[in-house]
Amino acid sequence: MLKITPSTLADGREIIYFDDTEYSDRILVDSRDLPQVHPASEMRRDPLTGEWVAFAAHRMNRTFMPPANENPLAPTQPGQLPTEIPSPSYDVVVFENRFPSFSMAMEDYDNDLDGMGLVPQRPAKARCEVVCFTSDPQLSFRDLPVSRIRTVIDVWAHRTAALSQLPGVAQVFPFENRGKEIGVTLQHPHGQIYSYPFLSPRMSNIVASAQAYDGDLFQDILDKERAVGNRIIEVTEHFTAYVPAAAKWPVEAMVVPNAYAADFTELSESQRDDLAGLLKRLYGAVDRFFEDVEKTPYIAGWNLAPVDPALRGSVRMHLQLFSLMRSPNRMKFLAGSESSQGVWINDTTPEKIAARFREVWDA
Repeated sequence: MLKITPSTLADGREIIYFDDTEYSDRILVDSRDLPQVHPASEMRRDPLTGEWVAFAAHRMNRTFMPPANENPLAPTQPGQLPTEIPSPSYDVVVFENRFPSFSMAMEDYDNDLDGMGLVPQRPAKARCEVVCFTSDPQLSFRDLPVSRIRTVIDVWAHRTAALSQLPGVAQVFPFENRGKEIGVTLQHPHGQIYSYPFLSPRMSNIVASAQAYDGDLFQDILDKERAVGNRIIEVTEHFTAYVPAAAKWPVEAMVVPNAYAADFTELSESQRDDLAGLLKRLYGAVDRFFEDVEKTPYIAGWNLAPVDPALRGSVRMHLQLFSLMRSPNRMKFLAGSESSQGVWINDTTPEKIAARFREVWDA
């Protein structure tokens, strides 16, 4: 039974403990003297592309690669520097980001930037959270036991439900960045959950494609990929892991439920159990993908259906996990074509990626 314990940090941010074991040393009081954070995030819509861009200048001086004894995501230990987590032990913990890209702590406004009549300007109102998967800084997601991955799935469901209820939130996005090559600023095993006050460009494109398609686009993709088979990694009772036919990245995999589910809140207990085991195998395979590479840098993002009921039914939740590493210790840099025009040139093929995943699967 998952025990959920909410509390508050010294500067007023919320922190929530999610425990699948019992702890007798739980401390909820944050002993630090923290200044109040006053985020000033804003967003502007690009008149050429129609896309929203967020600006968060207060993030310039956020914590960057601290020494081990100053790890802000470790549990606070007696006689050591206090961290973001007051308790000396925890299983999974979630707290509001101290340097958020989006924040609910701002007044509403709807401006016309510089009176041009071209660029709407609004507060970037939503919420950003940090999710610590384990108290052990030496572990990665791949190292978690299946039971702990199952707890993380329950945490994602809990937070998806909560963030979806915030006024103005259009999309919830749980994700994990791993590796200094990706730009990770804290090495402790953790992910984040962003909520957006708009649909991301990727989600907008998915919605448009799914709604324009005659039928269930996600189901047809799954049925036809399974029939072809050469990009399939594994099919379980409730999920399919495969490499998308138009994969952009040198390493890329998707995990999609076999039956429609908009987000984690709609997964049954058996689906969550099944997903936990599949993720354990997938993350292990990612770290075996390249020879002589112990930890493959990656981004793992959960594409959850939009909050809007009118759009929600057309999108099936799915994980997109990918790496920028194209060969051992060599990264793919997003240069002119990708960065400027969004036109991807992959250095391999989806079929070769899938074949390699099958080679290292359950090795």
